[in-house]
Amino acid sequence: MSSSSLQMQLSSLFWGRDLCRLHRHAGGGNYRKGNCSSKVYAMSSSSSSGNQVYKMNLNEYMVTLDKPLGIRFALSLDGKVFVHALKKGGNADRSRIIMVGDTLKKARDSSSSTTTDSLNPINDFGETVKILLEKTTGGGGGGGAFSLVLERPFSPFPIHQLSSDFDLIFFNRGRVPTATWSKTILSSAFQGNGNSGFVTFSSKFLTPHGWNKLFNHQIVPLQQHNINLSPLVTQIVSIFTEQEPGDGEWSHGSFPLEEYIKALNRSKGELYYNHSLGMGYSKVTEQIYVGSCIQTQADVENLSKLGVTAVLNFQSGIEAENWGINSNLINESCQRFNILMINYPIRDADSFDMRKKLPFCVGLLLRLLKKNHRVFVTCTTGFDRSPACVIAYLHWMTDTSLHAAYNFITGLHSCRPDRPAIAWATWDLIAMVEKDRHEGPATHALTFVWTGQEGEEVSLVGDFTGNWKEPMKATHKGGPRYEVEVRLPQGKYYYKYIINGQWRHSTASPTERDERGNLNNVVVVGDIASVRPSIQQQKKDINIVKVIERPLTENERFMLAKAARCVAFSVCPIRLAPK
Repeated sequence: MSSSSLQMQLSSLFWGRDLCRLHRHAGGGNYRKGNCSSKVYAMSSSSSSGNQVYKMNLNEYMVTLDKPLGIRFALSLDGKVFVHALKKGGNADRSRIIMVGDTLKKARDSSSSTTTDSLNPINDFGETVKILLEKTTGGGGGGGAFSLVLERPFSPFPIHQLSSDFDLIFFNRGRVPTATWSKTILSSAFQGNGNSGFVTFSSKFLTPHGWNKLFNHQIVPLQQHNINLSPLVTQIVSIFTEQEPGDGEWSHGSFPLEEYIKALNRSKGELYYNHSLGMGYSKVTEQIYVGSCIQTQADVENLSKLGVTAVLNFQSGIEAENWGINSNLINESCQRFNILMINYPIRDADSFDMRKKLPFCVGLLLRLLKKNHRVFVTCTTGFDRSPACVIAYLHWMTDTSLHAAYNFITGLHSCRPDRPAIAWATWDLIAMVEKDRHEGPATHALTFVWTGQEGEEVSLVGDFTGNWKEPMKATHKGGPRYEVEVRLPQGKYYYKYIINGQWRHSTASPTERDERGNLNNVVVVGDIASVRPSIQQQKKDINIVKVIERPLTENERFMLAKAARCVAFSVCPIRLAPK
């Protein structure tokens, strides 16, 4: 096969699964994603005469962009120059490769050479400014092209800290492009419409006078300023960009300013997993510890010193491999320290998978505790799956309310477990020991949806509306959509719609014939927990079902305790001991 016809699909940390390598040649390749085209080179760990073979480094990449680049860089107190924002519609934004937080490592006019050895390293602010102002020799209306080598941080870059953590900018005094969350910094410095520099920036404020002020200022020693450095992003000293005509809008991603503000609000209180910090854990009881994944053999030794005799691990083998964890060495180390390792993978960030597998997980934990094991419950981050298992154990086995158990664990250990999944699994467990429909208050909230024509008279009727005798009028939500909200206990229900006096079933929801042969819509609220859960594809249904979390009745508490113990003593038929 000729090199020109070679085409292969790659999966990458930077570009995802839809990166397509079109042509191979010594030193690099052209890569395409979507409708955008950029030249990207892999980094080289070694060079040799003749043809060079470049190996992709997970955290470095090279991209060639036409000028103006459309990148705003920031200088931090620790000396790093990183991407602070991208100009909307600019060359960097269209490349769909460069991301906020990437550190600039090297750069060069691409017209002279395309090898990484010829790139000039970026060591300080002055070199970056020189690149931004330098005109390339490639010519063309856009000012030629530049090759940049950038480093991608391994952990997610906390974009929200760019606008919330710093209130002072030492160098520019508002005379050059800047972005800050503090309006007071900008009010006396900018002359214009008053909002430039506040998250977005208009390039018309970039003047030679501002650059002179920027270059003439000296760095003030850090100890003279009582600054609390952020653990993730150090204090930003200055922000700078190219000189280019016209106004431009800058942002921390390809989304409007309003969406960015909403993202900032959503990010408050978010947890960020830093794998480089190593294994973390918290003590819940004398017998239960919860935390992040075991990374090294030294972690196993530390657990042994804590008296841990069993590990309940919800991390999959693929996850461990992606994080560079050698599972075989970990297992061998557990055997050496006489620690029982039980692996039961749960898909990360999959609420349905968590709901179905949680009863089995809690059963495993109870059996281990009954054998007097001290158990370390773990997943990759320690934020979701492992604390959810411990919360469910406290709720189901110790007669503690879900609210109290959740607050207890989240107060001891930094985590954000899937609370609705625990509530779903709770009702599934209770359904194990019930006969037919749930006898008690509502367990789920349903939104029945009818899509017809505007102006219709729509009502919902079913065996839950006074045994088909008390229709419920639907609310028109605009256009063809009508909704009826109902709270029901878990169980199986038949229903239909009355449209302008005519009884009809919806084709957008499952149907079933009753014992009389009538074709009705059917909805199954909740499910029944199982020792060996089968993850079946759910039937297409336009209706919306949400779980209700509420205090359990005395009868529900009794059935929950009974069902949870039935599951626990149905699992692990073999003797729980290290092999």
